[in-house]
Amino acid sequence: MTAIHTRTPALAVRAGRRALQRLKDKPLAPEDVHVIPGAAGGPKALGISGLDKAVFGDWLPGAPQERALIGSSIGSWRFAAVASSDDPKAQLARLADLYTSQRFSKGVSPAEVSRKSIEFLEELLGGREEFILNHPWYRLSVVVVRSLGLLEHDTRGRLGLGLMNAISANMVSRRHLGRFMERGIIHDARLKTPVSKLVDFPSHEVALTSANLLPALLASASIPLVMSGVRNIPGAPDGVYRDGGLLDYHLDLPYQQPGVILYPHFTDRIVPGWFDKSLPWRRGDATRLQDVLLVAPSPEYLQSLPDGKLPDRKDFEKYVGDDAGRERSWRRAITESDRLGDEFLELVESGRLADVIKPLH
Repeated sequence: MTAIHTRTPALAVRAGRRALQRLKDKPLAPEDVHVIPGAAGGPKALGISGLDKAVFGDWLPGAPQERALIGSSIGSWRFAAVASSDDPKAQLARLADLYTSQRFSKGVSPAEVSRKSIEFLEELLGGREEFILNHPWYRLSVVVVRSLGLLEHDTRGRLGLGLMNAISANMVSRRHLGRFMERGIIHDARLKTPVSKLVDFPSHEVALTSANLLPALLASASIPLVMSGVRNIPGAPDGVYRDGGLLDYHLDLPYQQPGVILYPHFTDRIVPGWFDKSLPWRRGDATRLQDVLLVAPSPEYLQSLPDGKLPDRKDFEKYVGDDAGRERSWRRAITESDRLGDEFLELVESGRLADVIKPLH
């Protein structure tokens, strides 16, 4: 008897309660999607580049309409790249190439990482600010945090102590982080941010402009002790701004929109904040995520990658002295990620998506 070989799925597809029911009743179409979140996660974004290209380059253009893109850290960089050109595939490929080509010497200072990040953003987006602000259908929201107390300092001692205090407070309850930081959302003024009133932490909203676009993107990815804080974003309350993922790592927000929230993600788990990564009991709120359709690499797919995982920041340490080796590993992961996009397109075009969805816990 001839053996039947089936390819293991490249994607893990999860849905919140209301999205799950909706997709059982009606196949997903691009016109159903009005909001797309983008999580923090650094180089992990490179590992889903092919999925992003399929979503933004092939699928969503089939139904051009106003859509909110809300991201923290690398999520905001991905979406700025998407909204910066009428060829999002090319800009996503450029982002992946620029990120992969970064090289840092051992013991590099936060100021130097920030300087190189500014060069990165200017090379990727410089001269494209007006295109982003006037994109015919994408409306960008960049999530940042305004530092309070000791987190306002960039000196290693004070900042380190502030982070230790924040981590300890978060262990007791996530709500205590409001003593250490305030959420900021810098958003396209043409559209209300796609969330209901935010009451979990002190929050403010600021209109996105050509003057604050690049500073906001830089701040949204400024990891404490890795990069310097960004002081006084134009149009925002005075202060030192840092990585939006500190509060909103995977954007567990009270979304408010009319359809399905399509979430291309690195993992099938929603982790509320950066300090919750090591706290497995901290998960996204089922009510806030009830309209989310999450699409992420499957465990089997991850095992097939060069290092058995997506690229991540620890690779800079793992491959210290071997930048060429790290780049080879990352570029292979980027190339392999086209499988994610191909599978997504096959699932939505064939109508098989509903057959593979599991509940989002």
